Amino acid sequence: MTSQIEILVVEDNQTNRMLMCKLIERTGDCVALPFASPIEAAEALPTLAFDMAIVDHQMPGMSGIELIGVIRRNLSSTDKPIVMVTADNEADLRLAALQAGAVEFLSKPIDPVDFMVRIRNLSRLCQVQRKLADREAWLREEVAAATEELRRREEEIIHRLTLAAGYKDEDTAAHTTRMARMCGAMARALGLDAETCRDIELAAPMHDIGKVGIRDEVLLKRGLLDENEMQHMREHARIGGDILAGSSCDLLQLASVLATTHHERWDGTGYPNHLKGTEIPLAGRIAAVADVFDALTSARPYKRAWSREEAIVYIAEQAGRQFDPACVEAFLSVVAEKATHLQPPIRAA
Repeated sequence: MTSQIEILVVEDNQTNRMLMCKLIERTGDCVALPFASPIEAAEALPTLAFDMAIVDHQMPGMSGIELIGVIRRNLSSTDKPIVMVTADNEADLRLAALQAGAVEFLSKPIDPVDFMVRIRNLSRLCQVQRKLADREAWLREEVAAATEELRRREEEIIHRLTLAAGYKDEDTAAHTTRMARMCGAMARALGLDAETCRDIELAAPMHDIGKVGIRDEVLLKRGLLDENEMQHMREHARIGGDILAGSSCDLLQLASVLATTHHERWDGTGYPNHLKGTEIPLAGRIAAVADVFDALTSARPYKRAWSREEAIVYIAEQAGRQFDPACVEAFLSVVAEKATHLQPPIRAA
């Protein structure tokens, strides 16, 4: 952007137009953008950059008041100072010009001294407006940079807490990564916006953070858990929610929801709060499917890994019972897409 103040001059009379342009140039810090036709000026507005406008009243094809209205409706010039030039001093005309958006009046015949004083005063206003606009742009950039840095730190916290949770149990560490990717894919299949999908995928690895509060002899047991041990293991959902609850960080708030609700069931028989149907937050309903699928297809000391097909059939059968039917549908679309990508290309006979 030029440092000079660019002034749109719309005047059909050549003599007056040339006089105004010369006076504008004599101010030293202004440059004129002359138009003889108000219609041509109006048509040029979408691509025309200027700081203020001087508009004659009586012009062929469009009056000055009409042109001011057009200028004000143009998004890039809603706040530009506009000067009306007229030989008519009637109060009604001036009121109409003010209502249209004029901020100043110049009388014909033009007095050079008065004209230059008015233009200098308005050019100072334009300089202030430019500085304010520059400052606002700078502030927006600073806020965006600060927000991005805060987001980066939040993601780092999530990552490091996930690493900490995985130190006690290697199976948990690998499981969280796979499960998080499935959560993100399902969220996209459900049509959630890109930011929400990203947040769910970032927060999902925290769903089992509560296992840090489970006794080692239960968490690391190589066989089936008895009833008391199972009750203790189920506490990890509540523990995880409590660890992450109360944060001002949006990602940690979402992670708290995931940790608390990923073992709730659509039919209300899950834990820890026996939520039912849509009482369960959507992120928790997504995580429930992704968590079970990865658990079923992973080998453990007390069970074999199910085949992918077996796990898919189980999840489909549990729609409306253990899982949200919409989430199951999203899951099935994700695994179907992955299966298509994995198929070998068809060869011509």
